[in-house]
Amino acid sequence: MKAPQDIIIAPVITEKSMAGIATKKYTFKVACDANKIEIAKAIESLFPGTKVAKVNTMNVAGKAKRMGMNQGYRSDWKKAIVTLAEGSNGIEFFETML
Repeated sequence: MKAPQDIIIAPVITEKSMAGIATKKYTFKVACDANKIEIAKAIESLFPGTKVAKVNTMNVAGKAKRMGMNQGYRSDWKKAIVTLAEGSNGIEFFETML
């Protein structure tokens, strides 16, 4: 079993993801081989007082990038949108950014 720090890589901070905080939806970059159950358990262990209601995941394809004549691709990654339960505490990291 992987450690929660290996499953949850980084928060995704965009205008759309920050708008979801009002409805207790938080967006994270997660390990590509993590499933929804592992993601939910990792969130509950990393952020005490949270109770996960739902997890939506999607694979994000890497963008094509050019530098002069050379062309390559950014890495593919996985994104998870975590919805917390009604009586759950919010994630403090995101709350301080508002």
